[in-house]
Amino acid sequence: MKYEEPNGSFGDDRGAALMPELDPPFDVVEPASLACPLVFSSPHSGSVYPRLFLENARLDPMALRRSEDAFVDELFAEAADLGAPLIRARFPRAYLDLNREPYELDPRMFEGRLPSYANTRSTRVAAGLGTIARVVGESQEIYLRPLTVEEGLARIDALYKPYHAALRRLVERTHRLFGIAILVDCHSMPSVPGAVIPGGDKKLKADFVLGDRYGTSCDKAIVDELEQAIRALGYAVQRNKPYAGGFITEHYGSPGTGYHAIQIEVNRALYMNEQLIERSARFASVAASLKSIAGVLAESATKRGGLLGAAAE
Repeated sequence: MKYEEPNGSFGDDRGAALMPELDPPFDVVEPASLACPLVFSSPHSGSVYPRLFLENARLDPMALRRSEDAFVDELFAEAADLGAPLIRARFPRAYLDLNREPYELDPRMFEGRLPSYANTRSTRVAAGLGTIARVVGESQEIYLRPLTVEEGLARIDALYKPYHAALRRLVERTHRLFGIAILVDCHSMPSVPGAVIPGGDKKLKADFVLGDRYGTSCDKAIVDELEQAIRALGYAVQRNKPYAGGFITEHYGSPGTGYHAIQIEVNRALYMNEQLIERSARFASVAASLKSIAGVLAESATKRGGLLGAAAE
């Protein structure tokens, strides 16, 4: 598949030459049969670091991994076993962030002039956390030297665009089959939010944070049922604070047309050793909880889709 911008940027072939380790750039895990109107996306759990990226990084691999949603794709895999697809990036968030606009780019990072359609003034770019991040962790600079504009655009063409094209197809297929689609955007959050939120220094009290863009990306009743299911298992839940959802929930959620998107952030202290980036003894238990939670969500969504279908007839 080829992608072209108005000014003619680079296609997948150029990207494959620059990053051979990322072929393919993502996996789609399909269920034996589609049984519910859920789609799971894990955009930040990738852990394949291209050699050229590591050679141009001023940080060691462990420092770069601090921005990963490590093991989140595995954590939600049991939930996807309910009969829903799971799409997961193989590349890391530090290399390219799928939860941004396609061209949120910081001109300070590049040699040469960025294309006119690049968004160089967003708050995320200012924080160093654009589509191609400038920093990780506590504002640690990633790169030893500037990137070429060619390399930056090649990453977007080879990684970002194919992922979102595949995600869009999965969501639209689900909506077509069930009359409704709920995109579950799967993430994890550090137990000490100061690692990614400037000024934060207190341990996060929530086990889960649900982000629905303050009620705009997902029907409130769906989020209410999801929150109740999580609380019923004894977990603490917050909504939209400190994470309300990013580009994915905002872009794919349109409740009025039957497309719902909700971001689920899991406190990393629940399932992993954050310092060693290793699964903890509670990993299997948390995965089982997520499957139970997703089951409630799937049942509710299936009923809603059936009601919409009946109304249409």
